[in-house]
Amino acid sequence: MQAQVDRSVQPKPGPAPTVNLGKAQSFKLSNGLTVLVVENHKLPRVTFTLALDNQPSVEGDIKGVSNLASSMLGNGTSTISKDDFNEQLDFLGSSVRFGIENISGNSLSKYFQQTLSLVAKGALDPLFTQEELDSEKAKSLDGLKADEKSTKSIANRVRSVLIYGKSHPYGEYLSEQSISKVSLVDVKNYYKTNFVPTNAYLVIVGDVTFADAKKLVAENFSSWKKTPAPVSKYTEPANLTNTEIDFVDVPNAVQSEISVNNVVNLKMTDSDYLAAMLANYILGGSSDSYLFMNLREGHGWTYGSYSNLSGDKYTSDFRAYAAVRNAVTDSAVVEMLKEVKRIRSEVPTADALKLAKAKFIGSFVMNAEKPQTIASFALRERTQYLPADFYENYIKNIEAVTLEQVQAAARKYLTDDAARIVIAGKASDVLPGLEKIGLPINYFDKYGNPVAKPEAKAVSSDVTVKSILDKYISVVGGKSALEQIKTLMVTSKAKIQGQELTLIKKETADGKSFQNVSVMGMTMLKTVYNGKSGYAEIQGQRKDMTDDDLAELKYAAVFPELLMVNSSSIQLAGIENINGTDTYKLVDGDVSFFYDVKTGLKVAEGVKKEVAEGQTVDQIGYYGDYKEISGVKIPYKSTLNVGMEIELNVIDVKINEGVSDADFQ
Repeated sequence: MQAQVDRSVQPKPGPAPTVNLGKAQSFKLSNGLTVLVVENHKLPRVTFTLALDNQPSVEGDIKGVSNLASSMLGNGTSTISKDDFNEQLDFLGSSVRFGIENISGNSLSKYFQQTLSLVAKGALDPLFTQEELDSEKAKSLDGLKADEKSTKSIANRVRSVLIYGKSHPYGEYLSEQSISKVSLVDVKNYYKTNFVPTNAYLVIVGDVTFADAKKLVAENFSSWKKTPAPVSKYTEPANLTNTEIDFVDVPNAVQSEISVNNVVNLKMTDSDYLAAMLANYILGGSSDSYLFMNLREGHGWTYGSYSNLSGDKYTSDFRAYAAVRNAVTDSAVVEMLKEVKRIRSEVPTADALKLAKAKFIGSFVMNAEKPQTIASFALRERTQYLPADFYENYIKNIEAVTLEQVQAAARKYLTDDAARIVIAGKASDVLPGLEKIGLPINYFDKYGNPVAKPEAKAVSSDVTVKSILDKYISVVGGKSALEQIKTLMVTSKAKIQGQELTLIKKETADGKSFQNVSVMGMTMLKTVYNGKSGYAEIQGQRKDMTDDDLAELKYAAVFPELLMVNSSSIQLAGIENINGTDTYKLVDGDVSFFYDVKTGLKVAEGVKKEVAEGQTVDQIGYYGDYKEISGVKIPYKSTLNVGMEIELNVIDVKINEGVSDADFQ
């Protein structure tokens, strides 16, 4: 007879799980390379990591040279072309990721000898060419261009600059100037100076014997020339003495990026390291944390609010962060400070600590036998100077942390009364509320340079909706010329993640519109509007336009300003800065139009979109590079907003041809 389980009684917890970590055997080559080998013959695979534990270095006016060197490493050798090199690795079925500070990969054990030989050749005899450098610089510059309008990217850059300073390795940032200045000689010199064996560690885990590993490493890495490790001098950052707000005006921001920060000097060898990690987890490490439960669950202001804290042999920092809509920026700051103060001033509940411990132990147990984890443990023991039994006693030491120790660690490493609060957002929307908090506010540009407080610009009394639209109509060709344009077909192209995107846009003077977005010849998005109704087709799935969708097309036309100039519902909402240009903002319901104060040209259009739970954002597209065609000016650059901004360049314009009624069916 089967025993019955009493489900009303909570099961008693079992004993803490035992984790058997493989012990690393080690040896050192005469050039300084330290090798750690953990034998594990359960599977016929070998995982390896070559890590350089160099001091962070200052790159100065060629910031980005390390990124470029990393991206070029592993692209062939002086005797093996890039294609042949990659083909050889593919043939072996090996996976390798090259970087100037870390090379990692794995292979079948029977191919480990050939794989390690290729890795050594790629690492010690790299093929650095001007062609490859030009290609990598172009990719980097494209990435920077995309980040220029990103509020999050701006906030992260300014945060690093203000915490560490521009002359500190962690405060330096990539720029178009620094990337462009990097030469092939700079890349080669950086590699020669920094890619040295003195502080290098090669960790090998898997189906290989210590004796075989020792022989293979000696054969492949003994030629690595012994060279002193690089040393950089810089000033270490310090905490503030009082809490302040450091604000960056991002005029096109649809939400504010907030972070509450302080400098931390926490080492993994510190006796309160684990207590500090648990304190951070309770504050902002999960969806059950103080920050998340307050800002997300309690108020619905954000998708999530979290915090980061880590132990490092060098100076690091603490960060509590959230992205919130403009209207609640000031309230979010108050609540975030409140939660940081709470973890410092109140002992957490036993349940909160129990949950945090369970998360840490569970994650440790689940990952402990993965080769990558074993390698990182072995490496961390050496580079962070951990005791040999650090991970053997990890579960026991986590379990031993008390509530009082968590609070003490929070008080030591986190601050709410000397915090640096970095906010990037739209000044006109959020500054009035922030000023009411009562904290001092400093102002910075998007590169961390001090600037004056952004002031709202007044609109001259002689400027009206009609005068703005009349000026636009005049500068793009005049009413008579615009009225001659009955149809317009524009073809544009863009690059997205290495693939070519094509946008074909057709419009008529009487309000019909058609757009087709294709990638590599395959239609991804099509919208059709016949002047009364319409639909969108996303990857073959059709959806009819709603009343709200149709309302956004109120001024659909080749030149909507010809319709707008006679509208009584359009309002002048003031002057707004769009990507560094002062513009007049005209609003009609959820639709906005932006016209350059100086030139009169339209530089952007926006529409309010609901993203979640009643939150709305302004989805904005931009225009530029106007060129004259058939007596009228057409923008040859624009952006398409599909959750990300894609920059489009016009390749063909057809006026009064190429458009038929069939396009709008």
